[in-house]
Parts: sequence; C-alpha cells; structure tokens
Amino acid sequence: MPHKHPKRFARPIESIEPPRNVEVVIGVALVTLLMVLLGALSDSPVWLLGLLVVLPATASALCTVRQTKFVSAWTALVVIVTVLARQGDGRSWLDRILMMLLTLALGAGSVYACHRRIRREDEMLRLRSTAAAMQRHILRPMPLLTDDVLVDGVYEPVQEDRLVGGDIYDVVDSPWGTRVLIGDVQGKGLPAVGAAFAVIGAFREAAHREPTLTALVDALDASVVRHNSYAAQTGDDERFVTALILNVDAHDEVQVINCGHIAPHLLHNATISTPPLDSGVPLGLAELATEPVTVDWFTFPAGATLLLTTDGLTETRDADGTFYPVIERLTERASLSPTDLAHALYDDASEFAGERGQHDDVAILSVRRSPFR
Repeated sequence: MPHKHPKRFARPIESIEPPRNVEVVIGVALVTLLMVLLGALSDSPVWLLGLLVVLPATASALCTVRQTKFVSAWTALVVIVTVLARQGDGRSWLDRILMMLLTLALGAGSVYACHRRIRREDEMLRLRSTAAAMQRHILRPMPLLTDDVLVDGVYEPVQEDRLVGGDIYDVVDSPWGTRVLIGDVQGKGLPAVGAAFAVIGAFREAAHREPTLTALVDALDASVVRHNSYAAQTGDDERFVTALILNVDAHDEVQVINCGHIAPHLLHNATISTPPLDSGVPLGLAELATEPVTVDWFTFPAGATLLLTTDGLTETRDADGTFYPVIERLTERASLSPTDLAHALYDDASEFAGERGQHDDVAILSVRRSPFR
C-alpha cells in the first residue's frame, strides 16, 4: 500500500472574510465626514444622495447582515436629522418626506441584498467544498509514494469554477508493481469529466485484478466503450481518451503502453531523452485498431525521473502563437527535485502564455524511481 504523505491541492476552499467592526465604524465615519464637508462647501443637500448611495450599497456588497443594518441605520439617522434641521431652506415638506422614505427604502433594500449575497456565498462554499471532497476521492492529492516510485505533480483545470477537468491521473500500488496512469479525455465540459471518472474507476479496480498491462488497457478501453453507450442514450457525444499506462517494479526496465498520448521524457544524470514508443489508438477506439495492444520496454534506472504530461503543457502558446518549448525549458530544470520539477514547469508555462496566450487543462507528473530498489 502507498505510504502516508502530506496532501497538497491547488485551491483551498475559503469563505469571504468580512471587514472587522472597527473597520466598518472607521469607514462610515470617514465617508460621513467627507459628505458633510462637501455639503458645507456646496451649501446643498445633494451630499445626502452621495451618503445614501455609497454607504448602504458598499456595506451590502462587503459586510455582514448585522454590519449592513448598522450602516443603514446610521445613514437613515444622519439623513433624517439633517433634513429636519434644514427646515428653513425653503424646501417643501413633501420633498423632505420623500427623502426620508427613500433613505429607509434604500437601507432596507441594502440589508435584503446583503442577506441574499451571503446566502449565495454560503451555497457556493458548500458546493465547492463538496466538489473538493469529490476531487480528493477521484484525483488523489499528490505527492504519492510507493515502494517503487515517488510521484508528484500539478493538476490544473483551465476553468476556475471547475475543480476537475478532462485530464486524469492515478497511481496504484498493485501486486505486480506500481501502475501509473495519465490521460486526456477528448472534448470539454461535464461529459468529458464523466468519461474521466469512468476511466479512473476502471483503472483502480483493474490495476489490482489484471496481472498484465495489456489486460489492464483492455479493461480501460471497455470502460470508455460502456461510458459512450450510456452517453449515446442521453444524447451526449461519444468520447475517446488518450492515455499512457506504466508499470514500474523492482526491475530496471519499465513497461509502458501508449494509447495515442504524449511520450514521456526520461531525466537521468542531467540528460534528457524521449524513449521511442509505439503509439496505439486512444481508449474507446480499440475496435478500429488493426493490430493488438503491445507493451514497450525501456530502461528506468534508480534515481531517474520520468516526466509525464498532457497536451495542456505542449500546446501552451504565447500571444504570438508560439508553442511552449518543453524540451528547452525542461533541460534548464533537469537538476530540480521531482517535487519541484512539475511545479516549476507549470509556473514557467503559465508565465510564457501570459494573459493573452492560450492554455488548456494540464496535468504534469514527475515519477522518480526509488534509489533503494
């Protein structure tokens, strides 16, 4: 079984922190003072409208319900006292009454808006907390440690409101060695996420059951086919999944099957190489293949690192459309530890793309061979 290791996830789920009471009081006092000065300079009650708009509206957007009630009550008190104190300015009582009623209405509306805002925030917090709990069960937090490898990396969906995207990964410590999966579901949206869940569930079950890597891949392909059959019944599009499946055991060589995915990069003694692999068809399209699934082997010495990635990294582009130079940037960071390598590449790619660049869901895994095996 994998050893315990500290968990790390991309985004913490936190509630919005309202201002402290003393900050609210100071803010209200400063705004009131400013509006009073403006009123004295202009000798006009127009400043009251500024007080009406600024204080309750700001409180409803930032404060708690209790703080918004205080701000609204203070605003009403200042406006009503000022209106009553200006009886000799020639304005009709109808105008004064309308001003006071408007003050009370805006205050009540601000409190109601604040209550609705906080309720929506609480609902979103609960939903995101539930999604985070689902993510921890579906995509386990890295790093992951087994007797054979240490796996660390980065997983980032491109959409901020979605904790899980179409890229997938998993690590299973099976009786035949450590099995590592990285994949990319074709398409986007919730149907792609559903296909991702189907593959991960099948991988976790079949990795413990199937003694050979070919049988494991057959089980993953069947899971995608079943998912597509269910999707067809509901009118959703069918999906395929590119994937790379590895088996690392006590031997110096690693077994790998490439189902239309990006080839891994091997880092050892400050050198980088890309093992030549036969690329088969993606999962879900096995019926279209003319040849059966084959297993490739290549040397994976102790202390070496394999970098596995989805096309979210290789297809990152800057504002000019230039693709991210993975090999060049990887060469510059070949000496980093496995716990830093994937994060350094992701940060560099994000900086390379900038705000106007193009990027997608991305998963980057660094698989370090145990030096003790």
